[in-house]
Amino acid sequence: MFKKNFIILTIIVSISGLTQGMLLPLIAIIFERDDVPSFINGLHASSLYIGVFLASLFLEGLLRKVGYKNLVVIGAIIIAISMSLFPVYKAMTFWFILRLLVGVGDNMLHFATQSWLTETTPKHKLGRIISFYGLSFSLGFMAGPLLAKLYEVHTSLPFLLSAVFTITASALVFMLKNEFPEDNHSKISFKSTTINFGKVMKTSWVAFLFPMMYGILEACLNSNFPVYAMKQDIPVNLIIIILPAFSLGAIIFQVPLGMISDNMNRNILLTIVTFIGAMLFMMCQIFSHSGYVLVGLFFITGIFVGSMYSLGVTFMTEITPKYLLPAGNLMCGLIFSIGSILGPILGGLVIQISHNTQFFSYIAFILLAISCATFYDYKKRQQPQTD
Repeated sequence: MFKKNFIILTIIVSISGLTQGMLLPLIAIIFERDDVPSFINGLHASSLYIGVFLASLFLEGLLRKVGYKNLVVIGAIIIAISMSLFPVYKAMTFWFILRLLVGVGDNMLHFATQSWLTETTPKHKLGRIISFYGLSFSLGFMAGPLLAKLYEVHTSLPFLLSAVFTITASALVFMLKNEFPEDNHSKISFKSTTINFGKVMKTSWVAFLFPMMYGILEACLNSNFPVYAMKQDIPVNLIIIILPAFSLGAIIFQVPLGMISDNMNRNILLTIVTFIGAMLFMMCQIFSHSGYVLVGLFFITGIFVGSMYSLGVTFMTEITPKYLLPAGNLMCGLIFSIGSILGPILGGLVIQISHNTQFFSYIAFILLAISCATFYDYKKRQQPQTD
């Protein structure tokens, strides 16, 4: 039964990755061709993650009320309808609202599938299973920019195909029995969700740095980077190759890193990969004018920091009391959305203020700060606990 659940849930999350991977660079390129300023382009990209953020405020109660299966169905319907409406009317405000709705539906899919897996996976398999989950998302995300190329064939094609894929994949959930999260017998409300957020932040704050950083990376690389690269005179056809290179690196090493995390202190592993990631992004800044060098650097960078979301979720599950796991999974989505909202806004601002000379150094600085914070947490956890 667990194997069947796992296969279906990973298929669903891969299509969710496909939608995000297509939507972010496609609209960024469309707006850049329309001479929309970098800051406004980045601000518009944040709408997807504003939707993720808003959904996080009510999803715990909704999940406990309707169950995992029904939440997946609701999310899929919202995404499919929103994607189908993009070709109907091209306007920045209308597209902002549609991207926000896609974010709401996307968070429903992620929260339901991720919580379902973390609730039912044996502890000794957690790193491996969540890595495969992250791998599925990365596979979809890597294919997203390739789907975006179909915009040149017909402007409606990538949007409509994404809607069809979402409905088709999510229909598989009807093969599963609806389940509900473990109940701690307390009434779920906005207030109780906020209290649970406070509890889980106290026990697991360091684990949430990694979904946040992954949100910054995902949004910046897929929204800011196409704009920055075009200003460095890198052709769009090459940009479409550079972006999947990061996901490919993540895909190849996602499961090995997850297995390593099952046999190694996760604080240390996360300190190392974020430090290496910071150094690699500084190299990207040095070679920012060379598209072909960036293909290789993006691939190597993806190896080390492309698994941060799944590693962060695994770390959170390890250090969080089980009754707080729904709140912990929800907080992962919430923090991810905050990173994804602020990431492209600040990234667009950095590009604009630096007169198109800086972008990767901004990401490197944040990674270095997170590496230091993680090492600090490791040292603190090594100290004897006192009452």
